[in-house]
Amino acid sequence: MTEQKVQGPASYFPSIEKKYGKPIEEWQGVVRSAPGYGAGAKHMELVAVLKDEHGMGHGHANAVVAYTLAEDKA
Repeated sequence: MTEQKVQGPASYFPSIEKKYGKPIEEWQGVVRSAPGYGAGAKHMELVAVLKDEHGMGHGHANAVVAYTLAEDKA
């Protein structure tokens, strides 16, 4: 039996945690507490919060936001 490889936004999580020193759950908390979250904030506005206020790279920020929005929508 082979292990299934993680795909999509979650595939970035190990490198995000290593590079920025916080678990993904904390980054999701940052996204969820961003101005406008849940009140129609756009995906890219949330990405900008992680990039501008926390120095996260675009790909990593995009992955955290995409995963968080998908999780909260489910």
